[in-house]
This record gives sequence, C-alpha cells and structure tokens, in this order.
Amino acid sequence: MKLSNSAKTVLEKRYLTKKDGVVRETPKQMVRRVAKNISAIDKNYGSGKAEIKRLEDIFFNLIWEQKFIPNSPTLMNAGKELQQLSACFVLPVEDSMESIFDAVKNAALIHKSGGGTGFSFSRLRPMNSMVKSTGGVASGPISFMKVFNAATEAVKQGGVRRGANMAILRVDHPDIMDFITCKKDNDQLTNFNISVGVTDTFMNALKSNEQYDLINPRSGQAVSSLSAPEVWDKIVNGAWHNGEPGIVFLDRINAANPTPEVAEIESTNPCGEQPLLPFESCNLGSINLAKFVKKQQIQWAELEKTVFDGVHFLDNVIDANNYPLPKIDEVTKSNRKIGLGVMGFADLLLMLDIPYNSEKAVKTAEQVMKFVNEKAREASIVLGRERGAFPNFEKSIFKDGEPMRNATVTTIAPTGSISILAGCSSGIEPVFAYAFVRNVLDDDHLIEVHAAFEELMKEKGYYSQPLMEQVSLSGSLHNTDVPQPIKEVFVTAHDISPYWHMRIQAAFQKYVDNAVSKTVNFPNEATREDVAKVFRLAYDHGCKGVTIYRDGSRDQQVLNAGIKGEKQDGHQMTIDAGMHIVPRQRPEETFGITKKYKIGGCGKLYVTVNQDENGICEVFTNTGSEGCEALADALARLVSISIRAGINIESILDQLKGIRCVGCIIDDDTQVLSCPDAIAQSIEKVVKGYSSLQLDFVGGPRNVETCPEPDCGGLVIHQDGCYVCRNCGYTKCS
Repeated sequence: MKLSNSAKTVLEKRYLTKKDGVVRETPKQMVRRVAKNISAIDKNYGSGKAEIKRLEDIFFNLIWEQKFIPNSPTLMNAGKELQQLSACFVLPVEDSMESIFDAVKNAALIHKSGGGTGFSFSRLRPMNSMVKSTGGVASGPISFMKVFNAATEAVKQGGVRRGANMAILRVDHPDIMDFITCKKDNDQLTNFNISVGVTDTFMNALKSNEQYDLINPRSGQAVSSLSAPEVWDKIVNGAWHNGEPGIVFLDRINAANPTPEVAEIESTNPCGEQPLLPFESCNLGSINLAKFVKKQQIQWAELEKTVFDGVHFLDNVIDANNYPLPKIDEVTKSNRKIGLGVMGFADLLLMLDIPYNSEKAVKTAEQVMKFVNEKAREASIVLGRERGAFPNFEKSIFKDGEPMRNATVTTIAPTGSISILAGCSSGIEPVFAYAFVRNVLDDDHLIEVHAAFEELMKEKGYYSQPLMEQVSLSGSLHNTDVPQPIKEVFVTAHDISPYWHMRIQAAFQKYVDNAVSKTVNFPNEATREDVAKVFRLAYDHGCKGVTIYRDGSRDQQVLNAGIKGEKQDGHQMTIDAGMHIVPRQRPEETFGITKKYKIGGCGKLYVTVNQDENGICEVFTNTGSEGCEALADALARLVSISIRAGINIESILDQLKGIRCVGCIIDDDTQVLSCPDAIAQSIEKVVKGYSSLQLDFVGGPRNVETCPEPDCGGLVIHQDGCYVCRNCGYTKCS
C-alpha cells in the first residue's frame, strides 16, 4: 500500500485502532481486520474455511492494492465491537410531535454510531397551521430543523465523524420560501445541507412562466400559489450566495425508484448521491480507476473482476452490519441496496491524455460507468442465483427478470478521505492541485505531489524537483515551462468551466442506479444567471440533483460596527462615524508560514505571515536574542494593521522591497537586503504561492476555509458535494 504523508495522517487520525489515545494498529492490520470480518459472512451461504480464507485474501488485496476501498465506517468499525458499517441513513419525519422527536432520538443514535442522516420535512404542516389537540398553531418545519441541528451538535458523532444531515422540503410546501433562505447566514443550521425537492410540475410552470400550487401536506389541498420564476430566482440567489440550497429532482428520482410498490423516495443522504426509502441505509465503496490503465489502455478484464469482487464485498457488508435501529436492519435487508462507485476518474483521464473539459472526457465517462454499471448488475444477478433475490424483488421493477441480489448497485459517492488513502483524485472531480506545500517551518517544507501527476511527469521526461517546487506554489502547471499540450491535459478544478463540471456529472448519472455526488464549481465573479443556466442544464441532461459552489461565497462576511464603505482589493472596508478606516479584527485562529533569514549583523530573523478566511491578516517577526527586535516588530505591526485596513498588498510590497541596510549585507549571496526586505519577501511568497490556487489573497477572498482540526491548518476544499481537507481527511459531510 503506497501511502502519501497525507494518507498516513488520515489513517492515524481516523481509521487505525487506538487505545488510550495511542495507535495500536498498522495499516496492514487494519486492512486484514476488515477483510477477515467481511469475508466471514460467506459461511452463512455454505462456504467452508478454505473458501472463506481465499475470499479474505481477495478482499485484503482489493484494499491493500488500493483498487477498491469501502466507505469510512466499514474501515473504522469492521471487526470491532461497534460494527456499524454504513455511512448514511434516511429517517422519516411524520406530522406529529411523537414522530418528530422519535426521529431526533434515532438520528442521535445514528450520529453516535458514526453515520449521517437525511430527512424530508415535507410532511410537516406549515407554520401557523391549527393544531387541534392544543388549540395552538404549528411552528413549521424550519423550527424543528433547528431542534435536529442542536441534537447533532450535542452528539458530534463521538468525535470520530462529524454530524451531517440533509434536509429536503418539496417546492410545493407552503413554507418553501422560508426554507430556501434558512441558511442565508453561514452560522445557521451548520449541521445541515439543504436541498429543495423540485418537481416536474414546478419545472413545467417555470418553463411557461406560470404560477404553481402550494399544497398543505396535512390536507393534501392547494392553499395558495406562487410564481415559479420568483421561487426559482430565490433558489438560484441562495445557491449563488453561499451554495445553499442545492436542488434534487424528486420526480426523476422516483422514476428510477426500484421498489415503487414499497414506498416513495422523499429524501437522500447528506451529500445527495443516495436516494433512500425511510429507514434505509447506504452501503458504499469505490473503485480506484487509476489502477486500471496501462500504456494508455483501460484494462477492462481486470476492472470487471474488481467490480464483481466489490459487489460481493458490499453485499456481505449488509449482513455483517450492526445497524443502529432494528427497523433499519429490516428495511435495509429487504432491498439490499449497495452503491459501488468510482474515484480517480481525473487520474484515468490524465493517463489517457484526455483533458477533463472535453467531449472525449464526457464519452469516456459514459463508457467507463456504463461498463461498471452493467458488470455490477451481472454480479448482483450471480449473487441472486446463489443467495436469493432481495426480499422485495417481487414488488420491484425487476420482478419479470432474473433474480437480483440488490435493488441498486451503483452510486457516485464522496470519496474525500478514502481517495486520500487510495492516492488518487477524489470521486469524479478534477484534480484540485497537482502539488502543494504540506507544511513550512523555518527552512523546512514538505511538498506533497499528486501521485498520478508525479508518475506521468517522470514518464514524459519533465519531472524535476525544481518543477515540483514551482508547481507547489500554484498547484498547477500554468507558470511553468512545460509544453502547452501538456498543460491542456493537466487542468485543475478551477480551470474548468461550470458547463464541463455539469456535463461530466450528467455523463456518469446516465449509467448510475442511484445518484452522483459532485460539486459544480463557479468562479467568484459568476453571475446568478450562470448558476441558473447550470441548474437548467442539470435538469435537461438527466441529473437527479445538483450542488454548486461559487468561489469565496462562504467567506465574505465581515464583522463591523461602523458604516460599510467601498471594497478595496475585494475586501469590505469599514468606516467609523468620523469617516476613518477601521481595520478588520484579528481572528482568534489563523494559519500561515514562518521563514528564517540570515541578515548579516542582525543574525537570524524569523518572519511569520498568517492568514484567515479573508487572506493575509498579520505579519510578525522574531530575532531571538540578536538584532534590532523592537524596530522589526514595530514594522511588522504597522504592516499587519495596514493589510487589515484594506491597503493594497502590492502597494505595501512596493514600499518595502529593495530597502537596503549596510549591516545586513554580508556578500553577494545574502538572502535579503534588510529586515523590511525580508518581510516583503515573506509576504510575496504567500501571495504568489496561493494566488494561482484561486485563493487570490491580493484580489479578494477565494474559496478559503481552513481545517478546524488541531495541528492541521490545511485548506478545506469544496468537492463531491461536500467539504474536505485534503491534508488530514477532515470532512463536514458524512
């Protein structure tokens, strides 16, 4: 198992068994624990010890060779006392106080076990409706969402996996307008993703520029109507503002419901890729496509074998699982849904010399996923013959065909943490950065290079340590001497237009039983109309839902008590009543770099440049016991307050760069000309190092969110319909 430094960190923090806070398990022991536990299920179907041992080795090699990795709870819990192996669940919320608080209790139990939960609040009567039993009025869905949110906050999933929920409300619910704006402030309902359940009736009304009916779920009667274009604009504006809400196309989801006679699908899991019936769970795993390319050819036979083994593994997970509730056990086993997905798709394209943003990439996506889906169904049919079809088979859309073991077989799920373990690109997302500086302290820094990129650069004869250093400053090949045709293939997430993000998602959805978790990324300057176009295209191209994120849209809140003035360099300035510029407050938490310089007569100078969600926020210096510490410290403080007041950083650099101090200049190889010049060099290093990653601290906040994990400080990026730290594996989603 080839593990990057990030993978080792993720394993130690999240997966390897600990006792008294100390890791007591090696990666190989973890994989063996999982393989042994899941293969043992075959004894229930007549396999002997020798066959089970053979299967254990197959499962072990699947994971150890990084060809297939199951979802995180399976890695964490298989073979342990908890034995809760599912990533996500959907719970019903009926229109009664008993049902609502049963759901709160059940969600808490699920979160405690390490799972995430999805809910539809569409059955709850609207706010101010009459409650006959008390003579009072209903408080509505949003008030109860706050109760669920608080419960999730209290549980925090035992500190292993963060609380994550999905809230869906039908677009024809009377409280829909309040729901659309319930996460307008980023500090509200922080443990929820929200999505509007869009219907075909609504989309037709939108197309015709007409009104549509709002239905009271209690009576089933129309109570009023709204303009479809006005509601649409509200949804689009919210998504543009901070990525909330997303949208799910409920009628399209139910058109693909494999068991329509059992129940209607009303909700999905937290990231939207797994539509589920009430009390169902998702059992997921992903194939690393990067492992199936040799000499620019996809190894179809090897991929087919891995698909069959992956389906076998996931079907066993259903039986090995210790479900949080008896009802979940019952419903999950009645349909036996699994979600075999893929990761490393961007790496596969790189190995085939195909740009992500191209028609050839779209065709490759369709070709690969069609193959995976067909082979997964074949594998499920084989298991159906051997073990029997899922119990609800006769109530399913498959009842006239061969027995299938699983009602669904494929899903494109978030793979934030497991793709780090696999050393590949996440899910079907493009690569975020090909190299980055993992940490910087004094003169030491560790460059983390994307595995496929490093291998391909070596094959093409372009690899060198200086090139990796250069790429680590920007994440991309833009400012390198690599030929343009190579640059066109090695694109990053922010080189790709929202149109191509959506086309790739639609290509995969065409051959996926469940749904696709993906983020359509927009640049900060994207308009609301740009967002609306992608939403419409997602509907027209057959997607079951879509999540978007506009760069920096969650990072533009400014705390101020004065009068807001004009923006300077993308930052909102604050002006007090006397018309003086008020520097923004220094946050409680920052992250940054420290650089050591030799400055002649002053000895050593340490310059630290720290950042927050708005960019560079402070500079400070330390000379130890040598040098003119007071003067350097005073200059750093003035620079810090100038930056937080909105002064253009380039203007500050122009004033500091090149200042000469005779005492600092030892010889021609001296690093810096003076203490001010050292401060300027450090600031410039940060500016250049991150601007091409679309963080762009000079021009304003761009997609910056720092990891809250202790001792990490990495960047949280938006992908897979989720938020993931590629440094330590922290995720805000299930």
